Amino acid sequence: MKLVLLADGVVGAKIAGFLMEKYPSDLALIVTTQVNEIYCEANTKGFPVHVFDSEKNILNRLGEGVDLGILAWWPKILKIPLLDAPKLGFLNTHPSLLPHNRGKHYNFWALVEQVPFGVTIHRVDSGVDTGDIVSQATIGYDWCDTGGTLYNKAQSAMFDLFCKSYPVLRKGKWDLKPQNVSLGSFHRAAELEDASKIDLDGMYRARDLLNLLRARTFEGYPGCWFEESGERYEISLKIRKVN
Repeated sequence: MKLVLLADGVVGAKIAGFLMEKYPSDLALIVTTQVNEIYCEANTKGFPVHVFDSEKNILNRLGEGVDLGILAWWPKILKIPLLDAPKLGFLNTHPSLLPHNRGKHYNFWALVEQVPFGVTIHRVDSGVDTGDIVSQATIGYDWCDTGGTLYNKAQSAMFDLFCKSYPVLRKGKWDLKPQNVSLGSFHRAAELEDASKIDLDGMYRARDLLNLLRARTFEGYPGCWFEESGERYEISLKIRKVN
């Protein structure tokens, strides 16, 4: 197996570290978004590594004979011909239980829409998170969870799922499950701000309002918001279970 890994963030760093330790001979090229922790570790250990500058340059570095591409928390959308360069195509690590919550802010929308949550490895196609599913893991949640806790759970579960799946992935023969996107949902990043606004004179079921408030609760990030007399206010919510 000759693998090109495009990795970013905490999950990307963990996956890169796992592959460098357990399957070093598989790594034909590691691509990063900048000179970061992943780049420095790969460079220090003598792995071929490249900071993403253009798809053309990545193609030139790959040459011939790459079997598989992995997007590990990769923030950029790839285009043809790079997308078609590996013989087996690219696989993406997506932090939702597809087809639910394709696109952005999966942790927020899972709580707002009250749909199953989890992580998925899927084939990359021309759509956004629409490719056939290779493997998945479900993550349970309850009233004590917030957007922040689901984000953290997804990071941990995604790394675990990749480690369990890779011995099968590197063989190149997978059981694929087509997605029925009509059963799920898709959200753009631009939707989050308006979806987080509280109408002070609006009518809400208590359940829906509590879900909205906790969905936007994420330490270090803005919460839900409302306006009064020209002033903007933010609100977050944490629920504690009492036995």
